[in-house]
Amino acid sequence: MKNAVKIQTLAALVLLGAGGFLAGCKSAPELTQDQAKTLIQAKYDKDPGTVFNIAVDDPGMQKGVHANYWLLVKRYPNGYWGDFKLTPDGVKVVKLPNGGDTIQWHPDGPNDPKYTVIVVPLALSKLKARGLDDVQTIADTRTVTYMEDVDLSSLPAPLQGIAQNPANKLSTKRMATFTLVGGAWTVKSID
Repeated sequence: MKNAVKIQTLAALVLLGAGGFLAGCKSAPELTQDQAKTLIQAKYDKDPGTVFNIAVDDPGMQKGVHANYWLLVKRYPNGYWGDFKLTPDGVKVVKLPNGGDTIQWHPDGPNDPKYTVIVVPLALSKLKARGLDDVQTIADTRTVTYMEDVDLSSLPAPLQGIAQNPANKLSTKRMATFTLVGGAWTVKSID
C-alpha cells in the first residue's frame, strides 16, 4: 500500500509538472511570406522616401538632351568633352550634387563606357519588397531574405529611362528581422 501511494504521488507530481511546463510554453504565431512582405512594405510605405542619386552614362546624357533637361553649352577641342547646362525643365526634376547648374562631361576617351556623372532627382523614391525567400526561425525571432527595389514611378518617364543603366543599383538583397511584440510580429530591422 505504501508503494501504491508513492507511485500515485509521483504520477500526480509528474502530471502537474508536465501541465505547468506546457502551460508556460506559448507558441509564437506563424509568420508567412505574405505577412512578412506586408510588414516590410508597410514600413517602406510609412517612410517619406529616399534620395536616389542617378548615375548618368553617355546614352543617359543623350536622353537628357532629348528630354530638354540639359543642353550642350561648350564643346572642347578633343571632341568628346562637353559642358551641359540644366534647362528650366531640367531644374524642375534634378539638381547637381555640387549645387551648380552645369554638368561637366569629361570622360577619359570618346567611347568610355564607365564614365558617369551624378544627378539628384528632386522627387523622392520609395522602396518595394519582392522575391521573399522562406521565413527562417532564429531563436525567438524570424528572418527573411528578399530583394529591395527602388521604385522610380515618382520620376518623369525620361528620367526613369536615364536611370535604367548598369551604373545604377536599382535592386539590393536585404534581410528583415522580425520580433514578437504584444503577440504580433513587427519589423525589428532591415539589413
